[in-house]
Amino acid sequence: MTGWKRLRGATTVAVAATLMVVASGAEAAAVDWRPRPGMVYLSDMPKDGTTWYGSPAARGWRTPTCGRSWTVPEVNVWSREVYTSETAAGLQNTIVFETEAEAIAFAALARQTYAQCPSTYDESPLTIETGFDYGTVDVEEGATVQGLRITYTFGDMYHNHLFGVGRDGDTVTLIEWESNWSAPPVDYFKNTTVKNVVNRLH
Repeated sequence: MTGWKRLRGATTVAVAATLMVVASGAEAAAVDWRPRPGMVYLSDMPKDGTTWYGSPAARGWRTPTCGRSWTVPEVNVWSREVYTSETAAGLQNTIVFETEAEAIAFAALARQTYAQCPSTYDESPLTIETGFDYGTVDVEEGATVQGLRITYTFGDMYHNHLFGVGRDGDTVTLIEWESNWSAPPVDYFKNTTVKNVVNRLH
């Protein structure tokens, strides 16, 4: 009987210690998360003839249109998906880095990934991918807008994408728009969507 009591006591202490470790880990993870930057509003998105919808911003990374492999931190990453009922959709990923140098490097890599998108997006002979560089947006530490047009060779069908990459200090945001009906609203996307989103980060 005495041995059973000792075993039960030891087990209780071990379980308690385990719970303390788990709790400490959870507290540390919670401390690691900084306040979320401002994210895209539905009213920011280019008008597409219908209403934009979307779930609230959430923690975590959503895979962008381009690039097969993205390396992002485990914490301080947020995303939001938006869409219309028929023709268009959008995506935003925002990351707060430990240092501004990391943010600068990631923004440069993101722009390079979008620039390479036509050669990596799809290897099907039924599509033709064309990339576009729409220049810069004068906001915070700078932003750029790039594009991708996917033309389907089996019919008069195409899909347009716009990609914005912006940075404010140690924070980088990627904002995307796509539609299979509308021509790309480049000016609206640059001057309203990207500018609003980057200005809202901090």
